[in-house]
Amino acid sequence: MSQPFLATDPAGAHRGPLDSYLVEDQVGFLLRRAHQRHAALFQETMAEADLTPTQFTALIKVVELGRVTQNQLGRLVATDPATIQGVVQRLMARGLVGRTADPMDRRSAVLAPTEAGLELAGRAVVLARRITAATLEPLDAAERLGFLALLRKLS
Repeated sequence: MSQPFLATDPAGAHRGPLDSYLVEDQVGFLLRRAHQRHAALFQETMAEADLTPTQFTALIKVVELGRVTQNQLGRLVATDPATIQGVVQRLMARGLVGRTADPMDRRSAVLAPTEAGLELAGRAVVLARRITAATLEPLDAAERLGFLALLRKLS
């Protein structure tokens, strides 16, 4: 593997306009490749639940919290207001979450899981655990812990 930050060869001479820069060794390229692999595993495994990654995350957060405003949900799942609105609409259309007016603030809506949402969330978490295991499969146990710690630090 080449040195990603080496600007000159060992003798000190420059190697042309790229100065030994290999895109395959760069963090963005490697993160994108890892994400593509994970996304393919997610799509294949989560197909039976028919949830996108954002829908899955939103549903799990609603189930975890029991009741949450749409605004809070968007912040918790790191999604902009327009996107979370569409995600919530799709979850509601499938009968997975319900929306009621917030008794403390009539301008806000409170989301809560339905029975169907609770049932699907339970099945989806089983699938998500498989996805995580498959994504991390090339790593040993210590590497998995370290990798996840580093990802938390970067995010």
